[in-house]
Amino acid sequence: MKEFKYVITDKEGIHARPAGALVKAAASFPCSVTIAKDGKAVDAKRIFGVMGLGVKCGEEITVCTDGENEEAASAAIEEFLKANL
Repeated sequence: MKEFKYVITDKEGIHARPAGALVKAAASFPCSVTIAKDGKAVDAKRIFGVMGLGVKCGEEITVCTDGENEEAASAAIEEFLKANL
């Protein structure tokens, strides 16, 4: 299992467009990908889960990948977050 923390810097937080792209990126890997905030964890491959976290600018999320290709998935998700959120 790989895990990393990231602080959202987008002034709008995780909103619809980047959330959709994040879900698409997570879904491209066979491993499980979860995003957690304030003790609530959701499947990063489900748009309603990601949007349901209500992540705002300045809030920290924890991303966990577990399973096949977890290293690649973790690196790709981290790069996506840095570039888009």
